[in-house]
Amino acid sequence: MLNKIIHYSLHNRLVVLCAAILLMIWGTYTATHTEVDVFPDLNAPTVVIMTEANGMATEEVEQLVTFPVETSVNGATGVRRVRSSSTNGFSVVWVEFDWDTDIYLARQIVSEKLAVVGESLPANVGKPTLGPQSSILGEMLIIGLTADSTSMLDLRTIADWTIRPRLLSTGGVAQVAVLGGDIKEYQILLDPDRMRHYGISMDDIETATQEMNLNANGGVLYEFGNEYIVRGVLSTDQVEQLGKAVVKNIDGSPILLEDISDVKVGSKAPKLGTASERGKDAVLLTVTKQPATSTLELTDKLEASLQDLQKNLPPDVKVSTDIFRQSRFIESSIGNVQKALFEGGIFVVIILFLFLANVRTTLISLVTLPLSLLVSILVLHYMG
Repeated sequence: MLNKIIHYSLHNRLVVLCAAILLMIWGTYTATHTEVDVFPDLNAPTVVIMTEANGMATEEVEQLVTFPVETSVNGATGVRRVRSSSTNGFSVVWVEFDWDTDIYLARQIVSEKLAVVGESLPANVGKPTLGPQSSILGEMLIIGLTADSTSMLDLRTIADWTIRPRLLSTGGVAQVAVLGGDIKEYQILLDPDRMRHYGISMDDIETATQEMNLNANGGVLYEFGNEYIVRGVLSTDQVEQLGKAVVKNIDGSPILLEDISDVKVGSKAPKLGTASERGKDAVLLTVTKQPATSTLELTDKLEASLQDLQKNLPPDVKVSTDIFRQSRFIESSIGNVQKALFEGGIFVVIILFLFLANVRTTLISLVTLPLSLLVSILVLHYMG
């Protein structure tokens, strides 16, 4: 068989040359368009189910939340294994599917099962939700925000409401978690003595605070052939206007929220977690990517988005992406491989020329090295 191949090659050199050129072009194209990552994705398609059970102990979470969820997904099409973890007030269930299962089909199957089991859970248990479809490699980029004069409250607000939504809108991003800073909240500090004086209860306060963020629809007003839409805009983010909310009417006199409390903007307490960059208080955003997403391409997209966002941020806010970059490890590994191939190729040429003492034979052997590498890449690519 080998003799026939050699005989055919010697008598059809043009065909062999064209085939080699086509293989090199095909292999080069495949190599440049193949996804590159730190490690291959070794996880079977997995769907994560998270359920909040506020106020429940671990044993109650296991019996009343985790077990019903596990039971509902066990035996579903393509499920190979179900694992779970129960802690105080929180349940996590991992549903692993067969290797050939499409992850989006798997999430659809689990969603249908959860729609049924959700009705049988206790009343104080939140709705089971699916976790983001992220890569097993964890975060691929950590972004740091620091500022000289901007407060940590404003810095966290910028991260939550400006930067995070923009990053989540980038294709390939699974989740963006924010850590550090002070979480902004509107605080109503009630005065019990004034509440007692006006005869106002906590139910009155809750009703007033819920209604202050509702916009009313007043229908349509027709006048002189024109049509006007009537709206009652009640929602606001101004502390002064929030304090004007009517809590109760006593003998025709309105009792305002500011009459029985102090309304202000403050930071959420207790503060959970803190972050710093080079010893300076900071807000960190950790970006997790979706499976089968190129880390290098996604990093470039995120860098472009951050550069565009920087134009609209306060001048003293600094955005850093050098804390952790998964792409740095990939680029370093690729550089090491390229360096090893280059140095190895030089040594092969020198050794072949010294032993064979023939330039033509040396060049032929040198050409076979990249051809063999590209053919190997093609075989591995089409084997999955």
